[in-house]
Amino acid sequence: MSLYELPKINIPKIKISMPKMSESGKEAFGRVVLIILISAVFGFSAGAGGGILAYFQIEKYLGSLNSTDSANQEPAQVYIPETSQENAVIAAVKNVSPAVVSVIVSKDMPIFEQYYYNPFGDLGPQFQIPQYRQNGTEKKEIGGGTGFIISKDGLVLTNKHVALDKEAEYTILTNDGKRYPAKILALDPVQDLAVLKIDKEKVLDGDGGFTLDYFPIVQFGDSDNLQNGQTVIAIGNALGEFRNTVSVGVISGLGRTITASAGQNFSEILEDIIQTDAAINQGNSGGPLLNLKGEVIGINTAMASGAQSISFAIPINKAKKDVEQIKNLGKIVYPFLGVRYVLINDNIKKEKNLSVDYGVLIANGSAGEPAITAGSAADKAGIKEGDIILEFSGERIAIDNSLAKIIIKYNPGDRVSLKILRSGKELSVDATLGERTE
Repeated sequence: MSLYELPKINIPKIKISMPKMSESGKEAFGRVVLIILISAVFGFSAGAGGGILAYFQIEKYLGSLNSTDSANQEPAQVYIPETSQENAVIAAVKNVSPAVVSVIVSKDMPIFEQYYYNPFGDLGPQFQIPQYRQNGTEKKEIGGGTGFIISKDGLVLTNKHVALDKEAEYTILTNDGKRYPAKILALDPVQDLAVLKIDKEKVLDGDGGFTLDYFPIVQFGDSDNLQNGQTVIAIGNALGEFRNTVSVGVISGLGRTITASAGQNFSEILEDIIQTDAAINQGNSGGPLLNLKGEVIGINTAMASGAQSISFAIPINKAKKDVEQIKNLGKIVYPFLGVRYVLINDNIKKEKNLSVDYGVLIANGSAGEPAITAGSAADKAGIKEGDIILEFSGERIAIDNSLAKIIIKYNPGDRVSLKILRSGKELSVDATLGERTE
């Protein structure tokens, strides 16, 4: 018998009673039985090694069948996130950056030259003293900040302290390197906000005519529903040198009140503003603070001196009213009561020996300014120094609900009622609010 001839083997018929199972179970069971039978046959003829080899060859074949079956099946649905935080930041910066601009402040500055002067004259000792004299002027860059374009025809929103110098010239430098002369439309009398205007660029079309090239703009978000820990993105002209610098952080606090200053001649109290740990440096002033959707939810305005990762932004909803007034009225106006006051708390109550721990005490300014502005709504309503305003049109005035925060809800010409405490007695006074502009 040749080595490659197999002996005849009589395999008895065996009746197997299979338990009830699914179609896939039956198929798997049949494959196992087939492997066992064929391995046994090869085992008789070629020994144990042949049986094992046959087993693996058959298993490989059956495995290929399984692979083919799997390929024909629909892939399992695996959850894939729509976006990551990194992708969201990149997309937001890419979309908003074209509308973020640098504000360059320039001014004619005197040129001084040095010369030497002999106080003893030509006949005296040869003694030269250096002196300086002006020899004309030259335009120099004296400051700058950041802004962002809010309308296609060129309205730019920035900080008031960036645009304070009325004798200076302002230039807008866009992200693509173009320069546009800018004029100041209005400065907010209360908030650290200013609106500038640049003109649209004329572009030569294919017919030899000119068309207007509209500016890219930002999209406003809603700053009334912000949350601590929310991711934010700041973009600005950091240090006046690094345009469109991006920093990322979170909202660290809401409803903050700070006293901000820009040099010796400008200082103001900012209420109900956003605190963030996103890096904001000099030159970032007036730049946008974004959410991950790329919407502007704040205007970067201040940083805490001597601290790390403590910066502040004005909520965008405070600027929306300014923008609408500029478009409709050409100016920014606020309701004006015409009083100077001190917000009452426990310390003021003890210091002034007052009977209440809320409201505002009408008092002279620190530099002796009168408590009541002559001819104002308060003056016409008969409000006096020493009065305490407890309520403004039914709203109680308190630390977390200041008079400034309440009055901003109204418009010039609105008639309001004031609950006043005077000499221990409460009385009601009506007043018609005046108008306050820059």
